[in-house]
Amino acid sequence: MQKRALVVGLGIAGMSAAIGLRQAGWTPVIVERAPERRTGGYFVGLFPAGRQAAVDLGIADHLHTRNPDRAAGADSWSVDRRGRRRSTLGFLDQPGEPAATLRGDIEAALWEGITGIEVRFATTPIAITEGPAEVQVVLQNTGTGAQARESFDLVVGADGMRSSVRRIVFGPHEEYVTRWNAMICAFQLKEQVPAYGASDSIVIARAKRAVWVFGLADHAPTALLTYRTRDIQEQFSGSRVERLRAIFSGMDDPVVRHVLDSLQEAPDHLFDSVHQVRMPRWSAGRVVVVGDAAWCMNLYSGMGATSSLRGGAALGTTLQDHPDDLQAALGTWEAGLRPFITQHQRTARLKQQMFVPSSRRAEALRAVLVALAHRIRGRRPATEVDGPGSSALSGTSAQSPSSARMNA
Repeated sequence: MQKRALVVGLGIAGMSAAIGLRQAGWTPVIVERAPERRTGGYFVGLFPAGRQAAVDLGIADHLHTRNPDRAAGADSWSVDRRGRRRSTLGFLDQPGEPAATLRGDIEAALWEGITGIEVRFATTPIAITEGPAEVQVVLQNTGTGAQARESFDLVVGADGMRSSVRRIVFGPHEEYVTRWNAMICAFQLKEQVPAYGASDSIVIARAKRAVWVFGLADHAPTALLTYRTRDIQEQFSGSRVERLRAIFSGMDDPVVRHVLDSLQEAPDHLFDSVHQVRMPRWSAGRVVVVGDAAWCMNLYSGMGATSSLRGGAALGTTLQDHPDDLQAALGTWEAGLRPFITQHQRTARLKQQMFVPSSRRAEALRAVLVALAHRIRGRRPATEVDGPGSSALSGTSAQSPSSARMNA
């Protein structure tokens, strides 16, 4: 008899885990609090480990990538305090040459991959009780309030940074969610900033606030507004648009004005505080948390999607390797994955300074370091690879990417 697993959350981590479970011979059931599947989403850079996980999960052929074509003139620009713009290194110039995607691109590929897996929308767990040979879950319909009890062999919490599964089984959010005193707002632009190329990227990084525009092939750019604040709770009061206009009011630049005006018209946006999740253990009995629920590395790390894909693929592999010993499988999975997660959680603090400097001094140092790296990179041969592990699958900037697809 096949083992059943409840996967809570229909995001990247949840769908990755469901595919991994099915590959291991399990029968996953996915529940999602929202009434329907999300589409669209903000810019995501997919690093080599994430691209390899996409291959392992069998979704690479469905994954659309959107790296701007540098050969056709796309560039990254920084804008200084005098309004002068200079060619610079962008997010996609990092070691590993991340593939440019939208969050919705990855979720669309995973949606193709979970064909045949049961998905229940408007459903969430409200109680989880472990027995000697199974775990009992009370599921509630968020629309009608109707409740039902079901038994599973495993529960996978993939329901985000403020995970219900983690709260029910492991304890309050405050025990695991760390404060970063920063905010983000990410959304899609209807059109590129005037006077820039259609696929150009733009960076305006000032002390304690920054504006990023991520250029994409065959799609309008996405924007990121980020700033530092010690009063997180206050940021959620009143109009978000008016608050952001006030925060960025001193940055009188056409790029900033265009981004703020576009936010007013954006049909959807992510506005949230920045945190990391730190847990001493990701599983307890027959319950395991994955993705942001377990290790949220935050947007500054750039590794959220990559780690979620890798976590789901690795979970399936270890369950397949330990078919009759769930605890051994979960222990092996965590031992193999935790060094990768820890490394990128630690480097996220440094990356935060690159996204949004903490002071004028940090802003100046950032500018010097990026300019130096840009000059060094410009002197390298075109065939040189930037850092270890950066040999990319197809669908990165090494190919003509105007409408690329990853291939296994």
